[in-house]
Amino acid sequence: MINYGFAATRAWVVALITYMLYDNAVHAFDILSDPVRRRLVELLASGDRAAGDVSRTVEAEFDISQPAVARHLRVLREAGFVSARPDGPRRIYRLEPLVIDQLQNQVDRYRSLWNQRLDALETEIARGKRAEQENAS
Repeated sequence: MINYGFAATRAWVVALITYMLYDNAVHAFDILSDPVRRRLVELLASGDRAAGDVSRTVEAEFDISQPAVARHLRVLREAGFVSARPDGPRRIYRLEPLVIDQLQNQVDRYRSLWNQRLDALETEIARGKRAEQENAS
């Protein structure tokens, strides 16, 4: 077996963790790309709710069936966005704040990248305007 040393192993682990975080964030954005699932998340953001309550709201807004809403809730549950607990004959759904915090961190990261690029663009536009004014005088 080849010994690549600590630095190579550390670099590999960092690359793997970065890939996993990126992959999870992209997966989370894929899940939220569906308007029904986004609406379910919005409804659950205000607090825990019974499956029937959120289902009726979404059925009316999107003109879809209860089994379709149940499938969307299952996708959210399997992805870790929501959790469900039994309460007698009902299932109470809860939005998992950790997932939302992770998404917020990812959005903040993208926002900072875009802000840097937009600041650089603003600087270049200002330089171009100055150069035009100097050439015009």
